[in-house]
Amino acid sequence: MAGSKRLVREPNVWELRAYVGRDPSGKVRHRHWRFVGTKRAADRALADLVAEVERERRAGEVQGTSWSKKTFDDAFSAWKENGWQDLSPSTTRRYESMWEVHVAGTLGPKRIADVGPYELERYFRQLKASGLAEASVRQIRAVLNRTCRLARRWSGGVLSNPVAETELPSWSMEEESPVRAPETGEVAALLRAAESEDVRVAVFLRVLTATGARRGEICALRWEDLDEGRSAVTIDESVVAAKGGAIVKGPKTRASVRTLAVDSGTLERLRVLRFEQERLARLCEVDLPETAFVFSFEPGGSVPPHPDAMSHAFSSIRSRAGVAADVHLHSLRHFQATVIDSVVSERQKQARLGWATAHMARHYTDPVTEEDQKAATYVGRILDGGLPQVGQRPG
Repeated sequence: MAGSKRLVREPNVWELRAYVGRDPSGKVRHRHWRFVGTKRAADRALADLVAEVERERRAGEVQGTSWSKKTFDDAFSAWKENGWQDLSPSTTRRYESMWEVHVAGTLGPKRIADVGPYELERYFRQLKASGLAEASVRQIRAVLNRTCRLARRWSGGVLSNPVAETELPSWSMEEESPVRAPETGEVAALLRAAESEDVRVAVFLRVLTATGARRGEICALRWEDLDEGRSAVTIDESVVAAKGGAIVKGPKTRASVRTLAVDSGTLERLRVLRFEQERLARLCEVDLPETAFVFSFEPGGSVPPHPDAMSHAFSSIRSRAGVAADVHLHSLRHFQATVIDSVVSERQKQARLGWATAHMARHYTDPVTEEDQKAATYVGRILDGGLPQVGQRPG
């Protein structure tokens, strides 16, 4: 029966039900509508409901037919047009780059309906054989899975999602390449080499190393975020790469909003940078407001530095310092996590680094605790050459 009605409450409250079809698991689906009126009016409303469902079914068949020939590239483009607005610019930039490098020339031109789990698993193993890390292959699979899941939904169930039934190859411990925290000597060499760079880059590297903050968070620092009286900086924004430049956005997670203690040596370098930024502003006859970005290369500090520009500068510094290529800008965050492990509690370490799993730590601690100040002072002494190597406990 296409539709049915039943009286649910006297005298004139009816439940109308129209048959929609079966979902992909075979379960029968109906559309329900609560209607108030006479029996004759309920019959007319039921007829309208059944007709509406039938029109949608036919439209879905036409749409499904058009989707049945879609390729992976087609589905990815459809996702970009309808859904990417909900993602951050850095995420979409990463997804698009990943697709262009690893998918567009291989799976991209193939029809989704023609590819099964076997071919996909073979593709994942080829990616592994090419030298991609497990995290990269896993992310490529996740993007493919999201693409095909959306295509399945938009096709009205005509297309299947072949990625859902796949498994990734396994990586042995020898094949994994975790991020390495640099040694104290390597960090010292990096900071020395940075002194020959632009003062903004040199101080940027010092602040990032001293706080363990993320690259984008330091790019977003403004002068109003610096509290010299409390020897602290507030992290509440982040700069992310986007098409045509970089944009300022909210923090990565709620736990990322935090106030960090800063050592005296780092504060002194920030004062020197402030003097240079004010001098540059005067030469260009512009103001340097408190809302100016600390590490801006523009007179007046109205534009934040691009995160990629800082990473490129770091690569140059790393080469001059003779530090191994497996040390990246993000490795300095791991350095912070390693060196403060022996001087503060695990909860305070997680709070300082802004990890989402430690967001409750802010409920029980002041913005700048004595423990966090202890971590800042300890790291500052290491950076100024006064303490042992990474991994050694303080005497």
